[in-house]
Amino acid sequence: MNDLETPPVAPVRSEPTVTELVSGIVNDTQTLIKQQIDLVKAEIKYDIKRTADAAKYFGIGFGLSLIASLFLLVSLPLFVHWLFPQLPEFACWALTGGVLLVAGMVAFYLGKRVFDSFNPLPDKSMHAMQENLSWITNPRK
Repeated sequence: MNDLETPPVAPVRSEPTVTELVSGIVNDTQTLIKQQIDLVKAEIKYDIKRTADAAKYFGIGFGLSLIASLFLLVSLPLFVHWLFPQLPEFACWALTGGVLLVAGMVAFYLGKRVFDSFNPLPDKSMHAMQENLSWITNPRK
């Protein structure tokens, strides 16, 4: 190469065509929708796990209340009657039933509190998807 020759010049790239721009927008929209769907799936899986945890506490509360009811239903009224012989026997049985009812209600309340601490629907993902769809359908000029 001698000093008089000029080096080859790279071709200058012009602005993208309208077709390329539209194609890019469509691809970005498809990618965004796929990501939103994946986000909804992940949130639903998480909420199902939380629902299962709450159901587990409901089941444990119910099972423990049932077992306690069986044992205490027989022994506690007899014990109360032994402590307070002036009470009629039916009053001892009623007192035992009331205590068991309160214990069962506490267990159900705890399970309900766990269940109410979250919403099993994918609110965040659905809100984000609605926002993205509104941007797609109503683009700013």
